[in-house]
Amino acid sequence: MNSLLWARVSLLAFCVLGFFTPDFAHAKKLRWGGDSEGGAPYILQDPANPERTIGFEVDLVAALAKELGIEPEFVQNQWDGLIPGLKRGNYDVVVNGLEITDDRRAEVSFSDPYFVTYEQITVRKENFDIHSLADLRGKIVGTLKYALAERILEQQGGIEIRGYDSQTTIYEDLANGRLDAVLLDQPIAVYYGNPDKRLKSVGKPVGQMQYGMAIRKEDKALLGLVNAAIAKLTLEGKLREIYDRWGIWTPMLADYFNDPSPSRPAVEYDAYIKAMGIERGWKEKLQQYASYLPLLGKGAIVTLELSALGMFFAVLVGLFIALVRLYAPAPLGLFATAYVEVIRGTPLLIQLFFIFYGLPNIGIKLSPMVAAVFGLALNYSAYEAEVYRAGLLSVPKSQLEAALSLGMGRLQALRHVIIPQATRVVLPPMTNDFISLLKDSSLVSVITMVELTKVYGQLASTYYDYFGIGLLTAAMYFVIGLPFVRLSRWAEKYFSKGRAGIL
Repeated sequence: MNSLLWARVSLLAFCVLGFFTPDFAHAKKLRWGGDSEGGAPYILQDPANPERTIGFEVDLVAALAKELGIEPEFVQNQWDGLIPGLKRGNYDVVVNGLEITDDRRAEVSFSDPYFVTYEQITVRKENFDIHSLADLRGKIVGTLKYALAERILEQQGGIEIRGYDSQTTIYEDLANGRLDAVLLDQPIAVYYGNPDKRLKSVGKPVGQMQYGMAIRKEDKALLGLVNAAIAKLTLEGKLREIYDRWGIWTPMLADYFNDPSPSRPAVEYDAYIKAMGIERGWKEKLQQYASYLPLLGKGAIVTLELSALGMFFAVLVGLFIALVRLYAPAPLGLFATAYVEVIRGTPLLIQLFFIFYGLPNIGIKLSPMVAAVFGLALNYSAYEAEVYRAGLLSVPKSQLEAALSLGMGRLQALRHVIIPQATRVVLPPMTNDFISLLKDSSLVSVITMVELTKVYGQLASTYYDYFGIGLLTAAMYFVIGLPFVRLSRWAEKYFSKGRAGIL
């Protein structure tokens, strides 16, 4: 970009900012969506302070919001659901290494590019056969799911592609010999490939990609604001300053921004590499694991809330469906049977996506917490219905007939005679279902909920420690579930034969 163009862009930036900023600043914060499990250098937990989120895009949004005179507000969302979340209205803009592609342009608007990069091939040190994209044919190559690199590999053909959810595990699998190569964005290779002495980057840059901020198509004023702010930050050298600090300034960026000046110290990159390379004794490791507890504790509380509420409603709905199936008129019984078969026959993950992202299309928009509880309750109510049906059928029909002959109504007989006896039978499978629901609650991270498993992923991707943090997370799940197992055993004994009825 020449100086005349920059002058025009600068003039446009000041005009647009002056026209739009006051109303927008008065109306709301700048809510931006991203996945904090994305890792370095985009968005990650600070290795020195796990409760703090850092990254070059965190700095970028902070500078952007400051330019607009408003406060940034981060909204966590799974990476592959960022655009659906944007269209749903969970946030105003997506900033998370989102490549500008034609298919995405069909769904959302993109800002002017704020970062330009390329794909980098990484192999093991002892590999001298791979030097280009063509050399990857016949090889096993790892990349991130849904990323542009995956599309490039598919177009190349003849490559066995393995898609991953986290870049940390990709490079670890490469080092351990499970992959022949990795193709990923250059900033990812800088932080995860280059520091590993077992790996090396090879070949020329593959392609060129541009990161843009995704904005809803109807938010044209916001798009103008963001473009103007990016232009102004670029003109003033603030973008260059951020990229230098994080060690991701490249000749490609220098050409794009027409800035040939020498790079400045990569202080954030150096701090990150130093933190990752520190050798810690067992006392320091224990202290580090203890520092994770506040974050894991917050995730555990969310998991417990989701599981308890989900199970409560699943039991209520499941009991109702079982009673309808057994004792209601035939048409209602058929409806209850269809409900059970449909819900049990579809995956929980699909149901969560449908509830959170699909229902807004017909005007039903639920908060993440309500959608998560609804999804878990809906799914497990079908299983609970079958558990209760088995329990109800285990009570001899003569019990119901005897109650009716004593003058009880059908509802009274069910409440005072049948259900109490069935409850004793179904307590053990109900406990198993609760433990299963507790673990399945990890799936709600796809609808922006940050629960225990999501926190584990965030920490593990930052510290490359899936083993130690994994054991700590597993222990927290065990501690959460153990009281309910004990409570169930006590209830089995209390409501065993010879004890008083429960209702």
